[in-house]
Amino acid sequence: MPFVTPEQYLEIERAAEFRSEYLAGTMYAMSGSTLIHALIVNNTGLCLNNQLRGRECTAFMTDLRLYVRQHKLITYPDVFVTCRPFQLLDNRKDTVVDARVIVEVLSPSTMKYDRLEKFRFYRGLPSFREYLLFAQDEIHAEHHVRQPDGSWLMREYSSPSDEIDLKSIDCRLRLADVYERVEFETLS
Repeated sequence: MPFVTPEQYLEIERAAEFRSEYLAGTMYAMSGSTLIHALIVNNTGLCLNNQLRGRECTAFMTDLRLYVRQHKLITYPDVFVTCRPFQLLDNRKDTVVDARVIVEVLSPSTMKYDRLEKFRFYRGLPSFREYLLFAQDEIHAEHHVRQPDGSWLMREYSSPSDEIDLKSIDCRLRLADVYERVEFETLS
């Protein structure tokens, strides 16, 4: 595929039937979601927005794009939280250029990318403070928090009663709420 500028990508993407990600001149088709993935995304977004009601920050799920200028990445995080005043790429108001918290639900095809390269790209956002990764084959979360010195600290959670404290937005996520109604496949 020929090199595509961010402006060309947005023109194509805004008219497309199917979503694509953009990385440094190349468009990548995105795969569809699963029921479990969608439940985790919806539960997380609803939990966050219930806590953020009436405050300066908002959680967005799935359809709003995020542009990381430093790495020339335009993507659709599963959930991300950004705060007012919203920083937008252009007057179309469909692409945000900052996020404080980003959530990705891991799938077998994107797990390595989400944990490594995508996390590195997201760190190019000056406003980015916390990264949450949720498994979809078990109750399990990884919570990465930017430290005052710029390093990142990771904690893992695996019990339904565990609560993740998102200090940068003053919210808490209980794993039982994130995984509500999720039925994991069992091996027989």
